[in-house]
Amino acid sequence: MKTTSTVTDRNWEFLLGLLPADWKELARTTGAITRLRGFAAEDQLLRALLLHVALGCSLRDTVVVAKAAGWLALSDVALLKKLRQSERWLQALCVGVLRDSELALPSAPALRMRLIDGTHVKEPGQTGSQWRMHFSLQVPQWSCDYFHVTSSDGAGTGESLRHFPVRPKDCLIADRGYAHAAGLGHVERKGGYCIVRHNAPNLPVEDEAGAPVDVLQWLRGLTQPGAVGSRTAYVRVDAQLRVAVRLCAVRKSPEAVVASERKVRRRAQKNGETLRPATVEYTQWVIVLTTVPPALLTDAQVLEWYRVRWQIELAFKRLKSLAGFGHLPKSDPRSSRAWLYGKLLVALLTEKMQRYALAFSPWGVRWGEPEAAA
Repeated sequence: MKTTSTVTDRNWEFLLGLLPADWKELARTTGAITRLRGFAAEDQLLRALLLHVALGCSLRDTVVVAKAAGWLALSDVALLKKLRQSERWLQALCVGVLRDSELALPSAPALRMRLIDGTHVKEPGQTGSQWRMHFSLQVPQWSCDYFHVTSSDGAGTGESLRHFPVRPKDCLIADRGYAHAAGLGHVERKGGYCIVRHNAPNLPVEDEAGAPVDVLQWLRGLTQPGAVGSRTAYVRVDAQLRVAVRLCAVRKSPEAVVASERKVRRRAQKNGETLRPATVEYTQWVIVLTTVPPALLTDAQVLEWYRVRWQIELAFKRLKSLAGFGHLPKSDPRSSRAWLYGKLLVALLTEKMQRYALAFSPWGVRWGEPEAAA
């Protein structure tokens, strides 16, 4: 008798092949699975968890679908407990996928490096609640060291470094949405440091005498693609606090300049705005602002660490699109973190599948991949 496999089965086997080689062992060592009860294999539990997290199914809908498919026989309450127990497992799977991507990390032995981001979450249904999820990933552990959910509207709910607890020697790495004086002041007062993409219109800097710095005039000195430069400046937080900062910039390649300029023109056209010549000129450089002293990180290391943030930006973007629906377990920190790790795992696997797609043959499978028997 010939065995057959469905397209769904083959896709699932392919997805499992993208996981770290020890993914089953990790389920045991992290405490996600102590015994097979309600399911026959580790992948069946993982399949149900990803159904809940990635597709936004409620726990009740998930167990109904999983039972009908023969994956598991658990109640929605039991599945929630399994999600809570799977926090470290899902985190370990994320770390494994990131490790397999060969992402190189610069050196920073004296600092705790934290990648900061946030996204909106809209729960299913016409009246589904909207939330803003703020989170921090510590590297190289790739662990979620902070997770906070707020309303999506109202004062104090936007992107800000003030949402995050800071300890001495923490270094928060964030995109330009977090480049605000109040956030820099919050980190400074707590004894931490930050690396953020500089947003010149929203975060003016001044020289030692308190005069405004013409950032664009300084940047014009970096004329060759790949040229790197830095200068010191200060950010005025309030009457009592002025933060010393370092601006590190690198000139983009001609191709990158064209792409960036096209992007800002499209955005301005979509929003019905008139572009200022300075806005277009700024697209020629990547400008990073940091409060880390040169003795701890050189200019090149600052840019490399921001590049780490940029390298996983695609995964963050996937995470944001995937987090746009689903039932966020807001009242349970362990379940919330597990939910986030599950979202991030799907985002990372999506990126990895896209890389694999480049090696596909025209008929949709890779060399050496066995065909199902007819």
